[in-house]
Amino acid sequence: MKRVAVFFVLGTTALPGTDAAAQNWPQRPLQFVVATAPSGGTDAVGRLIGQKLAEALAQNVVVDNRPGASGSIGSALVAKAAPDGHTLLVANVGHIAMNPAIARVPFDTLRDFTPVTLLASGPLILITHPSVPAKNVRELVALAKTKPGRLNYSTGGSGTT
Repeated sequence: MKRVAVFFVLGTTALPGTDAAAQNWPQRPLQFVVATAPSGGTDAVGRLIGQKLAEALAQNVVVDNRPGASGSIGSALVAKAAPDGHTLLVANVGHIAMNPAIARVPFDTLRDFTPVTLLASGPLILITHPSVPAKNVRELVALAKTKPGRLNYSTGGSGTT
């Protein structure tokens, strides 16, 4: 857990190193690897930021969706890419912090990634169908206890948020 906390602190304060600043960057189109399928919040943010970055740098940005394994496929691709700043990972907290905590992944978050910036944040919500009589979490838990095995839920999978 300490490693995850360190990563997030560094992620909000990291600045490019002097070596990166001294280079003429970017030297070719950027690859934004989005560790989710097309659609959804992470993809939308990656596409929007990619478009704005392309305009600001006068350089193409290719959005490359690499979904699978709760983001580990895209994350591993970026971890193995040349460390030249042309391949960037657009991911969420599940991909780089939660997955390594619950599964064996082919990358080390602290060793293989350099945090650049927080692109967006959003709330997580719990919703029910209007016909469900529960109006808050306490009522939903109570209802579930009276109907064991009869309530269903949906999730993006282990390691997702």
